[in-house]
Amino acid sequence: MSKRNKVLLGAGGAVLLVVLVMVSASAKREKGVEVRFERVGRRDLVAAVTASGKIQPKKKVDVSADITGRITRIAVREGDYVQKGQFLLQIDPTIYEANLQRAQAAMSSAEAGAVQARANRDQSQRLLARTKDLREQNPNLVSTEQLEQAQTAFEIAEANWTAATHNVEQSRAALQEARDQLAKTHLLAPMAGRITRLAVEEGEVAVPGTFSRETGLLLTISDLSVMQTKVQVDETDVVRLHLADSVEVTIDAFPDTAFVGRVTKISNSAVLTAASSVGGQNDRAVDYEVEITLTNPPADVRPDLSATARIVTDTRKQTLAIPIIALTVRENTPVANEQQRGAAASKAPPGADTKKKEAEGVFLVNNGVATFRPVKVGIAGEEYFEVIDGVREGDNIVAGPYQAIRDLKEGSRVRSSRQA
Repeated sequence: MSKRNKVLLGAGGAVLLVVLVMVSASAKREKGVEVRFERVGRRDLVAAVTASGKIQPKKKVDVSADITGRITRIAVREGDYVQKGQFLLQIDPTIYEANLQRAQAAMSSAEAGAVQARANRDQSQRLLARTKDLREQNPNLVSTEQLEQAQTAFEIAEANWTAATHNVEQSRAALQEARDQLAKTHLLAPMAGRITRLAVEEGEVAVPGTFSRETGLLLTISDLSVMQTKVQVDETDVVRLHLADSVEVTIDAFPDTAFVGRVTKISNSAVLTAASSVGGQNDRAVDYEVEITLTNPPADVRPDLSATARIVTDTRKQTLAIPIIALTVRENTPVANEQQRGAAASKAPPGADTKKKEAEGVFLVNNGVATFRPVKVGIAGEEYFEVIDGVREGDNIVAGPYQAIRDLKEGSRVRSSRQA
């Protein structure tokens, strides 16, 4: 075969290959993109916010020391149930007993001094009275200087008695303080509940938690009759929550059981997460603490168990709905009536603004052709959006897959993937 024939044969093969590719692409376009169809219908929708947190008792008391001393006796163990006023632990009272004895002695001394000062005042008062009587009977018997000396002596004695009285009051206060300090060595339960944490052992030194709450903590008493779940909800979701919203709580320790609760508190101030301290002001993740009270908590529930709360924020019965995956965003030119409504609202002539704007919508299918239709959606369920406007019941729409909807264009031909 000549070289010319070889070239012609090769060129003919290339042309044939191009023709075959074009025919295949044309056939594929005619067949359309494989998608999943779904009819717009009515469904029951439930909008919910999901957040995780910890199980906590509604009421608990952290018992800490008000004085410094070595713990000599602990009368309870972690897990014990205690009644209000029950003895918990003893701090070495030796120093405080000595302080009480010293305060009692000072009190006795102050009272004795007050008795002596009162006697001196009474004597000075009687001397002043006699001096005045003699002065009245015969001015020559008592000089003016003697009368002034008697008056001064009485005033000094009265001042000493007043000082002695205040000294008694001061000693009495010191005695009461010493008694209170001694009483604080004998710790009693401030409420009834279960010991959920015992942070010390006998022989350790109890210190007041002035600067650190954890340092001074001795034990924790919790009332487990009312349990709560404290969760952190993102700022974009917390505005949807309301007091008394119904909640479904799942506890990791009870995987096969769901518990019912109600929202009882929504924090008004944000809780900054750990990530917020790393980023800048605009990178802060802002969460709000929400308290959920469980209606019937399990009997063996414990504080700090991990839990997940599903808070129901809204419900719809038999509302028009579309799959969440079907909703997409495209550039859209408003139709004539939309332009007229927009122009009337802005007092501009019709057709003044015909620029394309991005809009949320779905692709309607009619005779195998997909047409973008803007829609207005309401609440979101787990898989479906509520439709407020844009489509009607029974409309056939493209409901998936996601990649096909993302790449779909206005006027594209589509076919059901079930026919593939």
